[in-house]
Amino acid sequence: MARVVSIQETGGPEVLRVEDLSVPAPGPGEVRLRQTAIGVNYIDTYHRSGLYPLPGLPAVLGREAAGVVVAAGPDVAELRPGDRVAYPMSAGAYATERNIPVRDVVRLPQTISDRQAAAMMLKGLTAHYLLHRTYPVREGQTILVHAAAGGVGLILCQWAKLLGATVIGTVGSDEKAALARAHGCDHAIVYTSGGFRERVMELTHGEGVPVVYDSVGRSTFAQSLDCLRPLGLLVSFGQASGPVEPFSIGVLAAKGSLYLTRPTLATHIARRADLEQGAEELFRVVSHGSVQIEIRQAYPLEEVVRAHRDLEARKTVGSTLLIP
Repeated sequence: MARVVSIQETGGPEVLRVEDLSVPAPGPGEVRLRQTAIGVNYIDTYHRSGLYPLPGLPAVLGREAAGVVVAAGPDVAELRPGDRVAYPMSAGAYATERNIPVRDVVRLPQTISDRQAAAMMLKGLTAHYLLHRTYPVREGQTILVHAAAGGVGLILCQWAKLLGATVIGTVGSDEKAALARAHGCDHAIVYTSGGFRERVMELTHGEGVPVVYDSVGRSTFAQSLDCLRPLGLLVSFGQASGPVEPFSIGVLAAKGSLYLTRPTLATHIARRADLEQGAEELFRVVSHGSVQIEIRQAYPLEEVVRAHRDLEARKTVGSTLLIP
């Protein structure tokens, strides 16, 4: 039996239920994992609330975790019991044990701990595609990162700095500003004390930035467009403040022939080769110490309701884990 966090219906954190679930033997192409650390991500709250509909209910939440292989399916040769693995995007992560397709996991090097892996696979691979594929950041550029003290934000700031960029970040408090600055953010703007557009334009001498990485959504969208230079790109990859309201695409023309994209990690790791390449590059920068994985919250699995409440109340910084 495994302990799992499931929902019978969508809603607030109160719909989360910790219960026992039988786990069958792994089938063809699967391994069974004993999970050691589970990542908590904002997308989990979207699935719980119904903002991002799940295929069906009841459902076990979660997308990211690390663990040890305890059994392999009859046709699995590439992994064996005792192997340490992690994954970024496979439904059903909130569990002490689970079966998972081999194609969804990557083997962990000895230089990466289980907790690091669970805290960074989804967030780190998101930062990887944003910086290397959605908008390849180059040395000497100035970029804007929203939620710079969040799980993705801290990795984005460090990795962008490694690439030679100057990083402007927005945060929700002075404490978060200090954390962002300690992780590669050159200029941290506390947006709760006012808007951020004026400060961004001041820092860029009125030119604006070529790219904005925005995981906040509704409350930052309009000002983000105003921070872009002509032909700039707004990368809207999350909506912590709510979904962006419909708008006329003519706004993009009026503000300087701007570009807008709404990418997802799932698309960028749909091919196994892309998952392996991204994970290899992520493991390298973390192993070398160029990117630090900041785990600031770790809750017992039984306290998942509190974890979701803290996340949605923006009480968390860095990465958040559930510990089975």
